[in-house]
Amino acid sequence: MSDNNTKNRANLRITGMTCAACSARVEKALGKVEGVGSATVNLAMETARIVYREGGVRSEELIAAVKKAGYGAEVIEEDSPERQAEISRREIRRLGLVVLVSILLSAPLVASMALMLAGIHGGVVHGAIFQAALATPVQFLIGWRFYRGAWHGLREGSPGMDLLVALGTSAAYFYSVYNGFIMPFLGGSTGDLYFEASAVIITLVLLGKYLEARAKGKTSEAVRKLMGLRPDTAVVVREGREIDVPVGEVLPGDTVIVRPGERIPVDGVVVNGSSSVDESMISGESLPVDRRAGDKVTGATVNLYGTLSVRAERVGRNTVLAMIIRAVEEAQSGRPPIQRFADRISAVFVPAILGIAVIVFIAWMIATGDPARALVSAVAVLVIACPCALGLATPTAVMVGTGRGAELGVLFKSGAALESACRARAVVLDKTGTVTRGELAVSDCVPAPGVAGERLLLLAGIAEKKSEHPIGRAIYEHAAAAAGGIPNPDDFSAEAGRGVRSRHERIDLFVGTPGFLREKGIDVSGIEPVAASFEDEGKTAVAVAYDGRVLGVVAVSDSIKETTPAAVREFRRMGLDVYMFTGDNHRTALHVASLAGIDAERVIAGVLPADKAKKIREIQDKGTPVIMAGDGINDAPALAAADTGVAVGAATDIAMESADISLLGDDLAGVVTAIRLSRKTVRKIRQNFFWAFVYNCVGIPFAASGMLNPVLAGAAMALSSISVVTNSLLLRRFRQGPN
Repeated sequence: MSDNNTKNRANLRITGMTCAACSARVEKALGKVEGVGSATVNLAMETARIVYREGGVRSEELIAAVKKAGYGAEVIEEDSPERQAEISRREIRRLGLVVLVSILLSAPLVASMALMLAGIHGGVVHGAIFQAALATPVQFLIGWRFYRGAWHGLREGSPGMDLLVALGTSAAYFYSVYNGFIMPFLGGSTGDLYFEASAVIITLVLLGKYLEARAKGKTSEAVRKLMGLRPDTAVVVREGREIDVPVGEVLPGDTVIVRPGERIPVDGVVVNGSSSVDESMISGESLPVDRRAGDKVTGATVNLYGTLSVRAERVGRNTVLAMIIRAVEEAQSGRPPIQRFADRISAVFVPAILGIAVIVFIAWMIATGDPARALVSAVAVLVIACPCALGLATPTAVMVGTGRGAELGVLFKSGAALESACRARAVVLDKTGTVTRGELAVSDCVPAPGVAGERLLLLAGIAEKKSEHPIGRAIYEHAAAAAGGIPNPDDFSAEAGRGVRSRHERIDLFVGTPGFLREKGIDVSGIEPVAASFEDEGKTAVAVAYDGRVLGVVAVSDSIKETTPAAVREFRRMGLDVYMFTGDNHRTALHVASLAGIDAERVIAGVLPADKAKKIREIQDKGTPVIMAGDGINDAPALAAADTGVAVGAATDIAMESADISLLGDDLAGVVTAIRLSRKTVRKIRQNFFWAFVYNCVGIPFAASGMLNPVLAGAAMALSSISVVTNSLLLRRFRQGPN
C-alpha cells in the first residue's frame, strides 16, 4: 500500500469511450505527450492513470491529447471521490435523457414496421417523409457520437465499434433515402425503407450503453463503501476549546475528541480515556478491542463506549483507510496480463469484420442480385460484431474482484497480482508471525534441584533486562510481572544467537543456550535432557547460570495461530504444496510444522533471510509458481522473489512494499481468501471472453446468412455487453470459506 511517486501521477476522467479500441487509442495519444512515462486507461472505470517523468507535464497537454483523439477529458483528484461520483451520475443522467429522446423518435418507426408485418399498409406512418423526419435526428444528432468516433478511429489507424455502428446505420439510412426519394424522383417506384433499422440500432446501442453504465457503477461500490467510512468532521482541541473542523483540516499533533458511537477520524494514539473500539473494518474481527492511553487507534474504526482523546499522527491521505482506498483504486486501474489477449484481438477484430461484411454483401449480390437483401445482411454483420463486450470482459471483473477483496481485508496491489495468485501451485509460509503468533512468551520454568523457581526467574530477568533480543525481552517481561520489579544488572554484554553475560552483586550471571554456558566452563549435563525435551516440543530452551552453577532452564515459545491448521488443510484441498521457512533450529521447526499440518520434507529450517529468496527460486526452477506469505523485514527478499508475495497482518512497510497482496488481518485464512478470489475472478474473466466470443461466433454466421434482422442484431450486441458486466457483478457474492 505504499504511495511512492504519487507526485508524478495524474488522473483523468475520460468520456466518449465505447470499446477496447477506444481505450487503446487514448493510451496511444497520452503516450505521445512529452514527459509521459506510461498511461493506463480503464474502459470500465472510464479513467486514465498517467505516470510522468521528472520535470512534469501540464494537465492541459494531457487533456488536449485526449480531445485530439476524439474524447473528452477532465482532471480528477485522488482525494475527491465525491467529485468522481458526481461526474459518473451526471454522465448517466445525460445518457439516459438522450436514450429517452431516441426511444420517443424510434417508437413510431417500430410501430410502422409492426403494422406492415401485420399486413396493414399505407398511411402516413409508412411514408418516406414521415419516417425520414423521425430517423434523421436519431441518425445525425443522437448518433453523431458514432461518426465522430469513427473518424478519429480511422485517423489514428485504430477503428473500433463506432465505425461499425456508423457504417451499418448509414448504409441502412442512405439506402432508404435512395429508395424513398431518389428512385421516385428518377421516375421509379418507392423501394423498401429501412429507416427503422438505422434509428432502432442507434437507440438499442445507446440503451445498452446506458444500462451498462448503471451496472458499471455497481462495480465500484466497494470503494464507495470504504470512502463512506470516513467522517466528514472532527472535534479538535485548540486553545483549550473543542471545535468542529472538517477532517481534512486536522493536523498531525492535534488532539481529537472522539465520543461514544463516533468514528475515529484519524490514525493516532490515545492520550486520555479508555473504551472499546470496533476495528472490524481493519482486522475483520467482529469482537471489539479495548483501547486506553498509549494504545494506537485507526481512523474510520468506531468508538463504542467511552470518550477518547486521541493525538493525531497520520491524517488525510496518509491514514490507513486512505492507503487502502488508494491500493484498491490502483489495482482496479491496472491491466492484468490476461487483458493483452483482448487487446490483440481488438487490434484486428474491426478490420476483419469490415472485410466479412464486404464479402457478405458481394456474395448476396451474386446469389440474388437483390441489393436490399445484400445490404440487410451486411448491416446485420456490422452491428452484431461490435466488440463492446470484449473490452469490458477484464476491467469489470477486476474492479469487482479487487473491491470485494478490500471488503474482506485482502488488498491486491494490481490487476497482475490478482491474476498471478490463481496460478500458484505452491505456498511458502514464513514461520514466525505468519504460521505462529510472532509473540514469544515464557512457557516453562524448571529450576535445578535446590533452587527456587522465583530466584531462577529473578536472576534470568536481571540478566536480560537490557537485552533487545525477542527471547530476552520475553524473559524479562515475564520475570518483571512475577517479581513486580527487576533491579539493573551491574554489567551487560550479548553474543548474537548465543546468549548474554551479566553481573549481579559482582558475580557473573550467564543466560543462553546450553552450548553457550558450556563454552563458559559451566557444567550443563544436569539440564541438557530438560532442554532437549523442550526443543522437541518446539520451544527455545534458555539455561541460567550464576556464580558458576546452573540454576535451571527457562523455555520460551511462540504458539501457532489457532486458524493455521485449517488454512493449511485448505491449501492442500486447493492443490497447493505447502512449505514452511524459518531461521529456527530444525527440531523446533519440525514441531511447529507437525502442529500446523505441514509435511516434514517441506520444512526448511535454519535459513537466513537472503537464502529464503534462493530457496524460493529453487522451487520455481521446478516449474512451480510460488505464492509467499510473510510479515517481516527479513521476508522482503522472498516476497519479491515469489511469483506472488503476500504481506500478512501488521506487516512492516518494507514487507508491504515488496508484496503483491496485503492482508489487513494476521490470519492465514486471508491467503486462502486471496487465492480463491483470484481464481474466481480469472474464471469470470474467461467466462466473459467466452460469452463475448459466443455472441460473435454464433451471431455473425446468422447475420451473414440473412437469418438475423439488423434490429435484432443491435439488441443482441447491447445484450452481450450487459451480460458481461452482470456476470462480473456476481463476484460481489463471493464469501470467505469454501465457495
